[in-house]
Formats: sequence, C-alpha cells, structure tokens
Amino acid sequence: MLYRRITLWLVCCGLFLAPLTGMAAQDPPGAKDATEVTVKANDAVKQLLNFGDTKDFENAQKGFIRALPEGGQVQGEHGLVWDMKKYAFINNKMAPPRTVNPSLWRQSQLVMIGGLFKVTDRLYQVRNADLSNMTIYEGDTGLIVADPLICEETARYAMDLYNSERNPDGAKKIVAVIYSHSHVDHFGGVRGIIDEKDVIDGKIKIYAPAGFMEAAVSENVYAGNAMSRRAGYMYGNLLPPGPKGQIGAGLGMTTSTGHVGLIAPTNVITKDIQKEVIDGLHFEFLLTPHTEAPAEMHWYISELRALTAAENCSHTMHNTYSLRGAKIRDPLAWSKYMNQTIQLWADKADVLYGMHHWPDWGKEDILRTLRLTRDGYRFINDQTLHFANMGYTLNEIPEMVHFPKELEHFWAMRGYYGTLYHNVKATYVLHLGWFDGNPCTLHILQQKDADPLYVKYMGGAAKIIEQAKQDFDAGHYRWVAQVLKHVIFAEPKNMDARNLAADALEQLGYQAESGPWRNFYLSGAQDLRSDKQIQEAAPETASPDIIRAMTPSMLFDFTSIRINPEKFGDSAYSFYVTIRHPENSELKDENFILDAKNNVLNHLQVAKKPDTEFDSSIAIDREALDRLVLGESKIAEEIKNGTLTVEGAQGKFAEFLKTMTTFTPDFPIVLP
Repeated sequence: MLYRRITLWLVCCGLFLAPLTGMAAQDPPGAKDATEVTVKANDAVKQLLNFGDTKDFENAQKGFIRALPEGGQVQGEHGLVWDMKKYAFINNKMAPPRTVNPSLWRQSQLVMIGGLFKVTDRLYQVRNADLSNMTIYEGDTGLIVADPLICEETARYAMDLYNSERNPDGAKKIVAVIYSHSHVDHFGGVRGIIDEKDVIDGKIKIYAPAGFMEAAVSENVYAGNAMSRRAGYMYGNLLPPGPKGQIGAGLGMTTSTGHVGLIAPTNVITKDIQKEVIDGLHFEFLLTPHTEAPAEMHWYISELRALTAAENCSHTMHNTYSLRGAKIRDPLAWSKYMNQTIQLWADKADVLYGMHHWPDWGKEDILRTLRLTRDGYRFINDQTLHFANMGYTLNEIPEMVHFPKELEHFWAMRGYYGTLYHNVKATYVLHLGWFDGNPCTLHILQQKDADPLYVKYMGGAAKIIEQAKQDFDAGHYRWVAQVLKHVIFAEPKNMDARNLAADALEQLGYQAESGPWRNFYLSGAQDLRSDKQIQEAAPETASPDIIRAMTPSMLFDFTSIRINPEKFGDSAYSFYVTIRHPENSELKDENFILDAKNNVLNHLQVAKKPDTEFDSSIAIDREALDRLVLGESKIAEEIKNGTLTVEGAQGKFAEFLKTMTTFTPDFPIVLP
C-alpha cells in the first residue's frame, strides 16, 4: 500500500437554529472548574470588547428563509456525518460559562446561526451545514454553485434545502460549479450535487483558479499523516462538545466526516484578472495565489453587485500558519490582494459575502471590512520585520506585537481561528527561518536527551512539581505547562506531573479566544490524564477521486518519503515503469525510469525505454496503481488479473515495496 490516508484539513458555517433540547453537554474525563485567575482573565475580555454591539447577529440572521432540517443532522452510510444537535448548549443568550472565553463564546453563537439565506436577488447561501458555506447563484437558465462543502452527504443535504424552497419542481439544473480555492471544504462534496458524466458531456462547467489541482492534491499529502494527527487536536475531534470541552473552531463548528470527492475543473482561471460570462452572469475573477490557500481567487458579479474575497476575508483573523501544520502563508501578499480588491470593486459592491460566516451589506461596512482585513495582515508582516530588524527573535517578537486600537476592537480581526501570536511567529519563520542567530540554539539536544538533564539540574521531579504547584496557584499556567513538559518527557509515567500539567493546559484552554488554541490545550490535557494512548478519530479522506487526481510524479515523490532507511540499507534498485490507461483510449502510456539508491527514489519521465539495463520492467494499468495506493489489492492479485506485468528480476519490485513505512496517525503529541 503506497498511501492509505490523505487528510486535507483546511481548514478552514452558520442560519438561525431554533434552540435544541435533549442533548446534554458532556465534560472531558477529569475536567475541572475554572480557577479565579481564569475567571478574572475572561472577565477582562468582557471589559475590553463591546459586547453590546449586535450588528453581527443582525447580519448573521438577515435574509433567513429556513432552518437546517433535522436540527442540523446529516446521515451518512455509517451514521451521522454532521451533527449540530450536540452543540445545542450554545444558545443565543450572552451568558458565557466561566470556562469559555466570552469572545469565543460569542463567535460560536454566531457560527451556529445556520440554514438557508437570501443574500441578494439571485444569490443564496446555506450556512452551518458543514465547516464552510455553500453559495448558489440563479443564472439565466440554471444554477451556479460555489464551494460544495467537504463531503457528498452535506453537499446533497444543503442543495436539497435550497431546492425545497427555491426550486421545488427541479426545473433549474446546475450548469456550473466554482471552486474558490484548493482546500477540501470548498470542493470535497461536489459529487453530492452533480454527476461527473454531465461534466464530461459538457453540460456542466467547473471553474477553479490556476494551480488548483496540484494544490488540492499535494498540499497535505507529503506530510499528510502528521497533519492528520495534529488536526485531531486542532479541531478537538476527541473532545466532547460542552462548556468544558469543544465549542467550535472559530471558522466553523467542526468538520464533516462523509465521502470526499473531486472532479477536475474544466475551466481554469489563468489570468490575473479574468472575465467570464457564466449562464448570463458576468463574473470578474482576481487570482490571489499564496494567500489563505496556494490557489485561490476573488470575484465580483456585476449584475448582482456582489463581491466575495473567498476565504481571505471572513469574520475572524485567519491563519498565516495552520496549527495542524502547513506551508506558511504570506501576509504581505494577502494584504496586497485585499488592497487590489478594494481598488477594483469596493465602490461597486452592495454586498460582501464569504465562503465562511455571514455577509456585510452597504458600502461603508464593506469598505471597513476590506480595509481592516487588509491592514491587519499588513500589520502582521510589517511589525514582525520591524522588530526582527531591531534584533529581536522568534520567541520575543510575538510578545511585543499588539494591534492598534481600531484593529484590536474589530470583531472580524479577533483571533478566533488564527491568532496574532502564532501568525507573527509564522511570519518570522517565513522570512528568517527557525534559527534565531544565537549559536547556543543552533544544535540543541533532542528532548529524550535534554529533558532528563533539565530535571536533574532543577533538583529532581518532586522538587519541580512542588514548585509548579505554587506557580499554578499563582496562575502562572504557561510556565507550569512549559516546565512540567521536561518532567513528563523525562518520566512519562509520572502522573503527578501529568495531572498538574493537564490542569495548567485546561485553564489556558478556558481562557483561549482561539477555537484551535482551546482545542489544542484541552486535547493535550485529556491525553495527559489518560492512562493509555487515546486513538485518533480522524476522518478517512483517501478517496479514489483524490488518488486519481495525483500525478504519477506525485505518487513517486511520496513513495520516496515512505522509504525506511533501516529496511532499505545499502540496497539499490532500478525499474522501468510504464503506466497504461486502458480506461481512456485518448491517454497515451507514460514511461518512467525509477532509480532507488541512498535511501531515496528518483524518477524521470521519458518518451521511450533507453538502452539501459534495469532490475525489472514493469507495466501497470493506472487503475491498478490506484488500487495499490488505496490498499485495495496486492501485487500478486494485479499480476494474476493481467493489470500488472513484471519482466526481469521478479522479486525486486516486491522487495523494494517492503522497504516502505505505513504511516498511522496515532503517534503521541504530549507524551514521548
């Protein structure tokens, strides 16, 4: 099996849900109350921000047509793939529990406002049927759908909701789909709303930004297993929803867990600014690469006077670095594309809507949102470099950078998803890398060697724990968690250290304004309190669509990543591989030279077989290769079926594949 799991978290959402009853919130095992230090910290947030401002709540419910059916529950093949009933404890009253940052509580209440909305004439959205919004435009003859959610089940559910109100007789068919960018919550449900045959036959067009396919498939593949495990912490997948547990992720409540698909675009936006007429509506697209996603675009529709900045503008500060792990995003480019959007369309638009959250209406509010979003990301870039050029370092600068008052008090730049702290750190690394210039940090000991020495130098575990208890009582939770990490990694079975560290992480979680920060803290606390490793419950998204979308070059690159040096040793292999396409007569065979040596696999595509000797010559059908990648068959089965032939040293190919590591997303994070 070449690759078993691709987890594309991009991660990345709300009409009005009637109050739900009968679903009692649960606490994580061993959860404790908020301390007085935490209560005071959360009370300070109430004093800082204007909670009397209800404009977002008005906008989030504006245009309401119908609530989510079944209380926001979507059934899949093996159970619920989306369930908003379990978040019923988040109601529309401003009464945050002591264990939740009041600003995050407010955001979660807003995100829970879900259903079908009219944004403006001919433009509708379904919100909180998944992490992202589905947007539906009514063209002259049919429907245009933007961003069909994460999975087939939620996309079908959202489309059924729209059709029940606006298209009950099914007269209007989908004529086009738009992918705003290359994260799975904006394309994965496409097969729930259209048939690929209609795309092949030219009945439906799919629009996407340049670089979409490569980014959609590859961004989280090469480090996908690590991202999957960390995403479990980021989205609180193993935390029970409740005032002491998971209350959302700021960008949306959570992620759906159904079948993920992908149908390739038919129409790629390649020009920086490109105009397209789609079913009578005039679209102007602006490419915005290397912002929130590697491939992303904004667009304006002149007939509707409607503007979207995709996920580059939402009602939260976004991540310039995702805590699940991802390539760092460029806040300067982000800011400049927002500025260009202002120049192109701000004075023409009557509504600004997003792929998450709720819209803004009216020129004044639209311009304010665009301008402050632009300024926020520019500030992150400029101030990080300002202090770096003064000699401050990776860990110093985030403590020094603070938004000016207007940005600090702007709800849409609060840190519900990204945070100023970790975005500043990311920007430092983007420009200067991980090294702070001090040679003492150039080649530090790894944890397994350093932590026992830390504990020894500090007088032993018992002494550290005794002092840490005093610091906990004083409310120094960051320090308690930091210092006890050394004890835990030196003595993993020391439950006194683990429980005290969990208590500290828990209080940090209760104070966190960021949904992902809260989830990381509380997930870590839960793992530390457990006497056994909690198994990850990440969704399986290695769908046939995703695998088929990978080029052979991507597959070979990932195969090289999977080589285990201990198994490979001093071996060397050479193969000539022909990938056949019997399922598509229009595609020609693809030929590759594979050279495996020095624990790496190099590959080169060639027109024909060179006059060189190889260990084996292999011919394989592309669909057979996909089955091997998905773990649905074995080499012997494909040889028997005639979909794989091996000439030369018969055992060499099998021997090479045995050097591969099978990644599993169950490695520890807060334990060694």
